Amino acid sequence: MFKKDRIFWWAAGIFALSIVIFAATGEQLWLALMIASYLLRPTLASLGVARRSVDERQMSIQYRSGNIAFVAMIAAAVILAAVQSAKGDPNWDLFNIVIIVGLAAKALFNVLLVKNYREAAARIIMAVGLMVALFASMSHGLSIVTLAEAAPGLAIVGIGWLSRKFPRTIGTLLFAVTVVLVVFILRKGFTIGQVTTAVLISVPLILAGTCLFVRDRCETGIEEETILQSTTVE
Repeated sequence: MFKKDRIFWWAAGIFALSIVIFAATGEQLWLALMIASYLLRPTLASLGVARRSVDERQMSIQYRSGNIAFVAMIAAAVILAAVQSAKGDPNWDLFNIVIIVGLAAKALFNVLLVKNYREAAARIIMAVGLMVALFASMSHGLSIVTLAEAAPGLAIVGIGWLSRKFPRTIGTLLFAVTVVLVVFILRKGFTIGQVTTAVLISVPLILAGTCLFVRDRCETGIEEETILQSTTVE
């Protein structure tokens, strides 16, 4: 049974809006808003925005069904990519983009939702650096050119390691590095592949840079404990 709270009415409004716009324009793409209305509650609950609107049982069901749906989507994308590639369709790599974006988003939120922000930032930065180095090695194989192109990725890994010791300094540096990388990637053209690469690299790095300026939950707890102890001693 549907729980008729604010989220329900927001979802119902989005659903109705998609039908109205579709009827007015005749463009079927607007029907995709129906997906947003269906995913609104579980998404908000997973992000902690509407945690009170679901109980533990519902969260468990959503977690399991979400994982199963994610695996099914990735499997479907892999199969469709293989079919399109066998047909010689040059757009088969669009399915690869869906796969990469899905896996990257899942990995990113698995780290962020722990709320150990600075440790998460270090892991994200190093993962992006390794990804850049891996793409370079896949493009040219084992050669001097590969080492030269992998150098920026390895430098990012080093930045990730240093971020544990100098979080705010590295956070500031990271924003500058992100801008340079995006400009370097997009100067080759605004193709789907280049834009996707820019997004996959810039979004995690920006989030990581922001996390380096956020105080960890454990640090806040330790400070509160120290203040409490000093108050007790006095």
